[in-house]
Amino acid sequence: MILRLWRGWTHQQDADTYEQLLKNTVFPRIEAKNVEGFRRIRLLRMDSEARETEFVTLMEFDSLEAVKRFAGEDYWIAYVPEEAQRVLAHHDTQSRHYEVVEDRG
Repeated sequence: MILRLWRGWTHQQDADTYEQLLKNTVFPRIEAKNVEGFRRIRLLRMDSEARETEFVTLMEFDSLEAVKRFAGEDYWIAYVPEEAQRVLAHHDTQSRHYEVVEDRG
């Protein structure tokens, strides 16, 4: 299994807007692609006392080939739709991919 990790930051006042954009628009769009080997997506949020809120997306895929079916041959390039870019203060330009070597319940 491969975990695709990506991070983005919003200004605190934009955090709720960004979260709703992901939940209501971006994630359903990803799911609607019906990519073979895509398992699920998780959203992590960390509000801090600083001026920004950090978001992490973790996507699970069966294999690196499944990641490529989702993202293309340049699979490390981050997938950040234009409407999401307008709300983000800054973000990773590349996604990171990890092989899951142990997964205990």
